[in-house]
Amino acid sequence: MILNDTQISERAAAGMISPFEPKLVRLAHNGDQVLSFGLSSFGYDLRLSSHEFKVFRHVPGTVVDPKKFKPQNLENVALETDDTGSFFILPARSYGLGVAVEKLTLPENTTAICVGKSTYARCGIIANVTPAEAGWSGHLTLEFSNSSAADCKIYADEGIVQMLFFQGDPCATSYENRTGKYQNQEQQITLPKV
Repeated sequence: MILNDTQISERAAAGMISPFEPKLVRLAHNGDQVLSFGLSSFGYDLRLSSHEFKVFRHVPGTVVDPKKFKPQNLENVALETDDTGSFFILPARSYGLGVAVEKLTLPENTTAICVGKSTYARCGIIANVTPAEAGWSGHLTLEFSNSSAADCKIYADEGIVQMLFFQGDPCATSYENRTGKYQNQEQQITLPKV
């Protein structure tokens, strides 16, 4: 069963999402428009942290290997600010990594999947669909592809992806029980692990 806004709010009060915004926010405190974040009808829109954003760069002679990942294949992207807000630039036809502002702590009967927001999708930005399994806790590392031929602004501290939460009977072995390798991620990008 997919969780609705009432059920997500109840679980957030018990620690599932922190910090938690109980309504969909579309305006900043100063009245400027932002890409929405917070609680929606059947999901929760997470924000992209301003702490860091990295993009893959081609390093001649290097192959990206998930079993032997080389951090030098990633390049830090500077946080920029203009009258539209703070943002990172995701270059055309590239791939980037960021991290969520919110920390998730999923109960043993709840799993979530991360999906892209339509505003970014219409700009050619694809958010990889990734799961957060029952019992998982931490700040999600978020993955984005820019499929367009133009550079794109990726706004920090504004909505970037939506989490959809699904409830079932409690599982026999949760992500926490099996000490999953991505458990307890801090608010920083976590690189591939084996």
